[in-house]
Amino acid sequence: MTSTRCAACKYLRRRCASDCIFSPHFPSNNPQKFASVHRIYGASNIGKMLQQLPVHLRAKAADSLYYEAQRRIQDPVYGCVGIISRLHQEINTAKSELAKAQAEIAFFNAHAQAQGQPQFNLEAAAPSFNTFLPEQGSSAGHSSFGPSTWFY
Repeated sequence: MTSTRCAACKYLRRRCASDCIFSPHFPSNNPQKFASVHRIYGASNIGKMLQQLPVHLRAKAADSLYYEAQRRIQDPVYGCVGIISRLHQEINTAKSELAKAQAEIAFFNAHAQAQGQPQFNLEAAAPSFNTFLPEQGSSAGHSSFGPSTWFY
């Protein structure tokens, strides 16, 4: 038995065994982390999820469960999906604004060409939207953005 109980064992009012599945991920100095996760998933389910994972992935899983629990507490209906949906809406809005601006530039260029005036070079002035996205063929073999890196 360890000298101090982890946040999970304190919350559950039980002794903390030396091989407690919760102790590495829910330290006693952060009791709110376990309380949030317990409120959404329950202690038994958390323990089962952590036990099914390899040891090197458990810390990331506990952090992810905490983040998801926090979002579910803040938004009981949509949780994390609400944030993802809002971000997709923002991306689509930005894409449509970009397309509108490009169409306006094309219109003004066509009008300027008809009157024999110099044209605005769109490619030289502003890189495409995809310039700001990560390369698909990165050195690690995967993009630096994506589900594997979210919320960690």
